Amino acid sequence: MKHITTIISCLICNIILAQNLVVNPSFETYKYCPEFISNFNKNVTSWSTPTFATTDYFNTCAERMKSINHAGNQKAKTGNGYVGIYTFSDKNYREYIQGELRQKLEEGITYKLSFYVSLAEYSTHAISHIDVLFMPIPLQNTNSNQINIKRLSKQAVASNFLEIPHDDFYADTVNWIKIDVEYTALGFEKYFTIGNFSSNRKTKKQNVLSSTGKQFSYYYIDDVSVKPIAKNETQLSTEKEQESFENETIYTFKNVLFEFDKAKLLDTSKIELNSLYTYLFTNPDLNVEIYGHTDNTGTEVRNLELSQQRAQAVSKYLMSLGIPNERIQFFGYASSKPIATNTTAEGRELNRRVEFKLIKKIKD
Repeated sequence: MKHITTIISCLICNIILAQNLVVNPSFETYKYCPEFISNFNKNVTSWSTPTFATTDYFNTCAERMKSINHAGNQKAKTGNGYVGIYTFSDKNYREYIQGELRQKLEEGITYKLSFYVSLAEYSTHAISHIDVLFMPIPLQNTNSNQINIKRLSKQAVASNFLEIPHDDFYADTVNWIKIDVEYTALGFEKYFTIGNFSSNRKTKKQNVLSSTGKQFSYYYIDDVSVKPIAKNETQLSTEKEQESFENETIYTFKNVLFEFDKAKLLDTSKIELNSLYTYLFTNPDLNVEIYGHTDNTGTEVRNLELSQQRAQAVSKYLMSLGIPNERIQFFGYASSKPIATNTTAEGRELNRRVEFKLIKKIKD
């Protein structure tokens, strides 16, 4: 009778979560009740790990796995099951969870990616970001507990990496923090991996518990969701704006952003760039020029270098989506073409920008 009740409960869950494309989103379906926590890879259905690290699975079906566990005290966000992973630890040790989608994401469609995390009480550090890697194929176990984003991307052939930051660090040890981000699909996404892909040296972290022993960040994860978003007014407005693009007219990107004094695109930039890619893809008779600009802070030599690097970063991203390099040119102008005063913070912010211009191809 208990087995039948479980089946009925699962069917109800599937109906409620029909829109959610993640298979087994809250880790409720498993092969056997976990008496040992480190069997996530062999136990939770439709989930795996891309390394030999021992990702943990908790479920209250086991008497010894109530809310209190080796890393702290936590109840599942919903249901009975949840996961625990190390996102920072000695010698770059990392743990990950790799999930599966019911169907491949559709190119150009915007989805809502969300999941919940909570920092375990015994963690010594909280980290500033949690990462997601989308892939067309599941990644295979590597020979190490460590992981390298470049190696994974190469193994996946095509991939898209999201770094999801939190201004105050993911430091809540009592409540579940909802991670929520919009994502415009490139059309190959069928699997995804969650964790921290940065090395210890590059991971921004905050000390939350003094300890002379092991230094680590351990996070619980539950309720993973990927759902398509119905077109809202903003999306419709964007589509209308795309349709009215004029050739030989300079447009300023509104949300193409970079870290301070760096040329690495922030993930929030990709939504707008994906939109430009779609326009270029559907208008193959157009080329595009990318222009990078800075304010007058710092040396002119550095500003020229930075403006060129940022324009190049935008160009490389468009090429990575499939726009041929012969259709793209990029230029850096440093602070030579301001559109506002450099004497105020607001004016300098306007001057730090990336622009683009569409140009009709010249027929041979």
